[in-house]
Amino acid sequence: MSKIVVDTSIIINGQLIILIESGKIKNSEIIIPQAVFDELQSQASQKKEQGFFGLEAIKKLKEISGNFELVISLSGSHPTSEDIRMAGSGRIDAIIKDVAKQNQAILYTSDNVQHLVAQAEGLESVFVKPIPKNIALEFLKFFDSETMSVHLKENMPPMAKKGKPGSFVLTKLNDEILTREYLQLITSQILETTTSDSSTIEISKTGAYVIQYNDYRIAITKPPFSEAFEITIVHPIVKLTLDDYAISEELMKRFSDRAEGIIISGPPGSGKSTLASGLANFYHNTGKIVKTFESPRDLQVDPGITQYTKLDGSFDNSADILLLVRPDYTIFDEVRRREDFRTFADLRLTGVGMVGVVHANSPLDAIQRFIGKIELGIIPNVIDTVVFVKYGTIGKIYDLELVVKVPTGMTESDLARPVIEIRNFADHVLEHEIYTFGEENVIVPVSKKVQKVGIEKLAEDKIRELFRKYDPRVEVEILSDNRAKILVDKQSMASIIGKGGSNISEIEKVLKIHIDVVEKTNSNRHESTNSSNEISFHFSESKSGLVLTVGREYSSMHADIYVHDNYVTSVRIGKKGEITIPKRSEASRTLMKLASSQNDIQIFLKD
Repeated sequence: MSKIVVDTSIIINGQLIILIESGKIKNSEIIIPQAVFDELQSQASQKKEQGFFGLEAIKKLKEISGNFELVISLSGSHPTSEDIRMAGSGRIDAIIKDVAKQNQAILYTSDNVQHLVAQAEGLESVFVKPIPKNIALEFLKFFDSETMSVHLKENMPPMAKKGKPGSFVLTKLNDEILTREYLQLITSQILETTTSDSSTIEISKTGAYVIQYNDYRIAITKPPFSEAFEITIVHPIVKLTLDDYAISEELMKRFSDRAEGIIISGPPGSGKSTLASGLANFYHNTGKIVKTFESPRDLQVDPGITQYTKLDGSFDNSADILLLVRPDYTIFDEVRRREDFRTFADLRLTGVGMVGVVHANSPLDAIQRFIGKIELGIIPNVIDTVVFVKYGTIGKIYDLELVVKVPTGMTESDLARPVIEIRNFADHVLEHEIYTFGEENVIVPVSKKVQKVGIEKLAEDKIRELFRKYDPRVEVEILSDNRAKILVDKQSMASIIGKGGSNISEIEKVLKIHIDVVEKTNSNRHESTNSSNEISFHFSESKSGLVLTVGREYSSMHADIYVHDNYVTSVRIGKKGEITIPKRSEASRTLMKLASSQNDIQIFLKD
């Protein structure tokens, strides 16, 4: 009768039972080292599935031993606490080999390292390669073409999210109450797939597993981590390219030419990772070297894109390897922990183009998450574009830039400091500013109603004066040092732009800035003539002019005069609180023509 010593690996993966049932092992004594038995018992005590699998396999081994003329025996001593502590260094494996030597037995193993070491020591060894089983996975029956994720919890019916990113419904699949035994069956099937190339264990902790099976991301939790046994399986139902999004020509140009610190933000299930996958494939198809950082690795990317996970439990270690392979772009899926933000910033500052995916309810929240993790002054060097995704579509986009200036709303020049400007990418309007105030870093919204002062006020007045001949009620908004927006009535736009844009081009050359010509809408038509700015007056006539008396408290202020919403003129109120309009002036003739009484005239304070 031949003697066989088996190790933990060949028991857990079920290959020992397969060899016996196929008749390849018979009329033998199978020796199980006491260290193997103790290791399986320890794993089962820690609620690890492989411990239960191994103990069940030994139980079945004893049940079928009589049918194949087998003798099952235990051999060797119990491992010490020191042996258990050094198990990761091969101490338990060494004990198993010693049992084989002492019994002059053949070692059967599915661990290739154990097999090679045994042969090097002159011990007869048989390596049994793990053969993945063709299992009809039970959880697949819960999926169809519209299922985004399946949620299985003991003592609850199976649930699923059906629809598309940002627009889904949580649906009960059937009325069957799930038992723990049923969920353990599904878990066993999933774990058995990890011996194949199509499945990997991404996270393995006491009470929790995360497994990537093909394009299914599977999270398994059980006590003591969760109060009950639960399996959540997420499956992407769409794979989009950038052509499937409504991306403006300017944004596409930003993605292609300039953006190298992109943050894709949005709430869970909004389609962030789908856009990140599309962006990764876009860069790959333009001839760039693209890598990903993921845990788990579930982005749907082209085969030419290498997907990295944590090295020794840290993306910081992965970054050391990444820099050696010199990628053009790296997609960092789920920037979440403090060290993730630092790793993202370090890689960006080394010159790697970075695309980060961040959970946030607004694009501003995504920027906020970087504050405190990295120095405030280098945030614009790390992030230049923030894209907010909701309901599977691209929403607001922010552009970041660092400038030295007096923060908006402050007037004293000695208050100048480094300020991060956050502008709406679509219209370049300044919406927020980040700067240090006292000892705190603050994000301050910039009101569109902030009173203009100094040079900016003079520039606005100059532009308004130039365009008043086309539209007397033109409204001007300074967007940046070299860009302004004017709002005019629809009938004035053609004359301002000119044939083929010739007129506006000439005006831009004179002003030396870019002008955005925008048609007034109902929402912005009376923005500058809000009723709260209207002041009352007394009308009278003198020999030489029309006199509108508003009161001494308005002396030296500026005002606009309208008749039936038609702009007439802008004036400076005199020291006595009077507005005098010469009778021979164009403004006087317009007033006399349009106004039939004092009630038709309106005065709006500008200051």
